[in-house]
Amino acid sequence: MPAITLYDFPLSGNCHKVRLLLSMLDLEYERVSIDVVAKQTASPEFKRINPRGQVPFLVDGQGNSEMRIWDSMAILIYLARRYGNSRWLPDDPAAEAVVMQWLAVAGDELLYGLARARAVWRLGAPFDREQCQQEGRAGLALMEQRLKQEDWLAADHPTIADLACYPYVALAGEAGVSLAPYPAVREWMARIESLPGHVPLIEQEDGSARKGATPPAAF
Repeated sequence: MPAITLYDFPLSGNCHKVRLLLSMLDLEYERVSIDVVAKQTASPEFKRINPRGQVPFLVDGQGNSEMRIWDSMAILIYLARRYGNSRWLPDDPAAEAVVMQWLAVAGDELLYGLARARAVWRLGAPFDREQCQQEGRAGLALMEQRLKQEDWLAADHPTIADLACYPYVALAGEAGVSLAPYPAVREWMARIESLPGHVPLIEQEDGSARKGATPPAAF
């Protein structure tokens, strides 16, 4: 039985970040699906596992050596340090700070922007969709500026910064935000999707990719 267990929701971009790194590190893990829409994260059973009541949630090891970690960014940092190497998360303080800057973008403009705008359509979340879209575009503009000059966000190779930013950018169409004005971002997405170990957001039981629902044409 794998030592790592990931509690996740298949449609979650934050969960997708973690699955991407697990796959790229070639780590075996048990995946437990938690239905966010059905509010399983608020159930007493899940709260006993994760008192914060959120996914993704990662459990690594058993007994006294067990690590239990919530928050996608914290999980990425843990996995990179525990199982990866300095290419995924540099040891040098200055280089590490650059990675952290882009983790902040993933947790700010992209989450409060693209992710929330997507949640309005997909989950009926009560956010101001236009304001979220504006915040998302601000994040995309920042990424475009960087990616016009460099292939990757934080180094001359992929890091957890790229994996943290990728999912909700890839789902921008569901947020009602076109990526047409951001050619460098689109090229960066293609580079990520060509990395060994890349996995799509959703897979069929036979392992093939399955596209998500298509937003209404007005989006």
